[in-house]
Amino acid sequence: MPKEQQELLKKESQTLENNFREILFLIEQIDVLKALLKDMKDGVHNHSFPVHRDAVQDQATTDVLDEEISNLVHYVLKKFRGDQIQLADYALKSAGASVIEAGTSESYKNNKAKLYWHGIGFLNYEMPPDMILQPDVHPGKCWAFPGSQGHILIKLARKIIPTAVTMEHISEKVSPSGNISSAPKEFSVYGVMKKCEGEEIYLGQFIYNKMEATIQTFELQNEASESLLCVKLQILSNWGHPKYTCLYRFRVHGIPSDYT
Repeated sequence: MPKEQQELLKKESQTLENNFREILFLIEQIDVLKALLKDMKDGVHNHSFPVHRDAVQDQATTDVLDEEISNLVHYVLKKFRGDQIQLADYALKSAGASVIEAGTSESYKNNKAKLYWHGIGFLNYEMPPDMILQPDVHPGKCWAFPGSQGHILIKLARKIIPTAVTMEHISEKVSPSGNISSAPKEFSVYGVMKKCEGEEIYLGQFIYNKMEATIQTFELQNEASESLLCVKLQILSNWGHPKYTCLYRFRVHGIPSDYT
């Protein structure tokens, strides 16, 4: 294995180890706060001569502890959420991946996503297709295309033999509309030969289940015979939205060409 790859793996391993230790430390803190909260509640309940002012103070302290515990839990879950896949993403924009617009469906045009000046529309602020190559997954931070079928052509950060893909969408709980009918449902993945313009290699077809975890990883059903630089994502259906489909994040995992 090349020295550069060894150093990279060493750094990644150290990062994962540090994150794991931080999560364990935070879990311990949560346990301590839970114990303190329990003791405080028991003390309030067992007090023989409660005083209104003291009760209010105790309640305020309890509320603070509840909030601290809640904040810690959210932090741990956020940390875990970011590390749970543990697979390199070769479709990450910051790593060098990009969208080839010539091989990508048109974006959904929405008049609400337009800025106006004196009644004249002059600037669209719809999210571009490469939004799905970035880790910023917040409500509205998605690329939308018309209808329930579309495609996007991705140039990866480097040549790999693809082994799996990950689809991510927001949950209904955080969706401003209260539903995620615009989420993708059935989709297929293809490898594209010869600088993203050649033969397409079918790698598999999958279903993103909106009732399960927001981040879902799928092992490819077919293996490419050689390293690929480009991958095509074909959306075949969504979860019922009649006007558009919204993609939040798509990742591609695999074996770098250096290892093949």
